[in-house]
Amino acid sequence: MSAMTFSTPGGALSTSLYRHPNLRLWLLLGPPLLWFAVFYILPLLALLMQSLYSFDEFSMTVSSTLTLDNFKLVFTEPAHLDILLRTFTTALAVTLACAVIGYPISYYMARYASGRMKGLMYVAVMIPMWASYIVKTYAWTVILAKQGIAQWFIASLGLNDVLGLVLAVPGVGGNTLATSHLGRFLVFTYMWLPFMILPIQASVERISPSLLNASADLGATPGKTFRNVVLPLSIPGVAAGSIFTFCLTFGDYIIPTVVGPSGDFLGTAVYKYQGAIGNVPLAAALTVIPVIVVGAWLWLAKKLGAFDAL
Repeated sequence: MSAMTFSTPGGALSTSLYRHPNLRLWLLLGPPLLWFAVFYILPLLALLMQSLYSFDEFSMTVSSTLTLDNFKLVFTEPAHLDILLRTFTTALAVTLACAVIGYPISYYMARYASGRMKGLMYVAVMIPMWASYIVKTYAWTVILAKQGIAQWFIASLGLNDVLGLVLAVPGVGGNTLATSHLGRFLVFTYMWLPFMILPIQASVERISPSLLNASADLGATPGKTFRNVVLPLSIPGVAAGSIFTFCLTFGDYIIPTVVGPSGDFLGTAVYKYQGAIGNVPLAAALTVIPVIVVGAWLWLAKKLGAFDAL
């Protein structure tokens, strides 16, 4: 029976793979690595190459003459520096806000919620993720409009004067909430908050209760236990959540187009240069910037243990 098994083509192939583990490994990893190289690495290299091409503004044509002028424009022209600063500061602010808002929710889900309550909280966090991204964005324009729900709620609390003072602050306000930097910040925070809550919740839940009991046995108060045990051990969860909140905000172009005042983000600038103007090399140079920034952010998050918390 054994001889008959090995004499078949399937048996011979099985035996060959068993005797050559390296071949088995390459057959297993080869197709996904090939897909990764063709559809990810090669497009990135093509993008980098296109960022070095020249653009003739007179004839509106792209030539293959290599130059670094596109990157010089990105880092020397005030308009482009303003775009980079606006995009980075917004992504950082949204990440911090999601961490501050999401941490208490995550902590409660991990330490206190149980049974039906935990299930309801999971559903409450995840249901917004199932709705259409574009529908949610346009829904927020209605909520933040001058006669919208947010304006009505603020007026009901008698805080119209406070809202007027906030909207008058440069870099924060605007004519209405829907056309203000604050409104854009609120929409970004709402969109990406679930991506911060879930990694933190998983990170806190993995902390062994024995560590908390040991801290209490050594005389630490609940506050000291949280600061010295829970918070440091949950930092990888915060770092993991920041990967989503920062990177998604940094590369977004729909929310800046629909909500907030005029002023390009990196995503909208790339769309404008490539689609409306046809300056593909400058658009490619602007696209390389988020690739570098996001890569640096991922490296920092990895140092903080983010990948262990995912």
